Amino acid sequence: MIELLNGFSELLVPAIFFSLIGGLLAGIVIGAMPGLTSTMAVALFLPVTFGMEPVPGILLLISLYFGSIYGGSIAAILLNTPGTPASAATTLDGYPLTRKGEAGKALAVAAIASGCGSLISTIALILIAPELAQVALQFSAPESFALAFFGLAIISSVSGENVVKGLIAGAFGLIIATVGLDPMTSFPRFTFGQGALLSGLNFIPVMIGLFAISEVFMQYKTRLDEKKPKMRSAISLPKIKETLSLWVTIVRSSIIGTFIGIIPGAGADIAAFVSYNEAKRFAKKKDKDSFGKGNIKGVAAAEAGSNGVTGGAMVPLLTLGIPGDAVAAVLLGAFIIQGIQPGPMLFQTNGDLVYALFAGMLVCAVLIIVFGLLGVKAFAQVLKVPIHWLLPVILILSVVGSYAISNNIFDVYIALAFGLIGYFMKKYGFPTSPIVLALILGPMAESELRRSLVLSQGEFSIFFTRPIAATLISLGIISLFLPIISSIIKKRKKGRDTA
Repeated sequence: MIELLNGFSELLVPAIFFSLIGGLLAGIVIGAMPGLTSTMAVALFLPVTFGMEPVPGILLLISLYFGSIYGGSIAAILLNTPGTPASAATTLDGYPLTRKGEAGKALAVAAIASGCGSLISTIALILIAPELAQVALQFSAPESFALAFFGLAIISSVSGENVVKGLIAGAFGLIIATVGLDPMTSFPRFTFGQGALLSGLNFIPVMIGLFAISEVFMQYKTRLDEKKPKMRSAISLPKIKETLSLWVTIVRSSIIGTFIGIIPGAGADIAAFVSYNEAKRFAKKKDKDSFGKGNIKGVAAAEAGSNGVTGGAMVPLLTLGIPGDAVAAVLLGAFIIQGIQPGPMLFQTNGDLVYALFAGMLVCAVLIIVFGLLGVKAFAQVLKVPIHWLLPVILILSVVGSYAISNNIFDVYIALAFGLIGYFMKKYGFPTSPIVLALILGPMAESELRRSLVLSQGEFSIFFTRPIAATLISLGIISLFLPIISSIIKKRKKGRDTA
């Protein structure tokens, strides 16, 4: 406790404090821009820290990480355009709330849930980092496949009213996930001689096309240019009682996000969808049907889960020197550049630095809530912009965001193509979220499945003789079939009532 108090005292140094504030604000802005991921934000500012002291330099990157994960929710809620992959799940209920004139409520809940998710995961990092890291070490190929399978099983929960169409969309996503080099043999698959496809379809241009560009096409088609939500309702904040009713959802999702964050290879996008699914599964019967139509618990779950990863990803990085995700890998490089080696001896050799970072992360979590609530009115101003001006801006940002990922015009073509695909999917009632989910988890599921079978010499029993893998697969099967069974029962009950 004394070490943590000393860490807070270090934040009073102007250079450190302004690095934290600047990084957080820059992260929020970058996160709100389509295609600019958290990894890109941290990597972009890494050279800036070369001439800085270790504490302000590393804290600048960590605050960028926190801010960008939260910032993605702003565009997701207001424009149905996920700023980062982690905010794709937020669009499921965030944008419907905006369409209903409750954008302010959605933005406020996103800020509160994001801050709480970061806060809870940071507290977990401080209290039980070594123990959590030991759990992460038990994850090998079978457990990673089981986690990916569990994530894929969520498709039936995010499919809306028509589960069959959702499963079809998910199957399409798994098919396009096989494009590129075989993960085991490096043999090209479905590349059609295109060198740009050797690395597969980047899910960020696909996501931008399915969510943002398709929405532009839909808005132009339906001519909703004068049908914008009124600002009076758009900037209304949730009531205290309504906010307090979300605490169970936020805490549960934050814990899920923290746990997923410590697993190498998993990320905030997986945590957001898993948390969303669990929130829907634990919801009361009258609430379940409103998920995907503007349920505030869906926004809270997705944001708490994705931001819970921020602290979780730091667990293996600080205690074992193993990055939990791509951002943590960049942070590992930042530590090494500063002459600091993360690992078991870090707390003994650089204890002051570690607790200063802990204090900074706690302050970042609180400031996310403060900046988020103070910025609701400013963020919602986008709803005042005439849509015939706004749509071209969204389209330009989408094209720029797609190109900026790897400076490749082919990614722009991919985004535009999936914009058309997304338009027709929305027109005929097919959900787009399952495609993104399958594209993210498909490669992970395939590679870990094949590695597991190599380890077991082709025996599938390896997934059921290991407790963690067996538990995750069992939960995945339940998550996959429960919505289907519920839908069948509901239709039969409705048929009996009308008879």
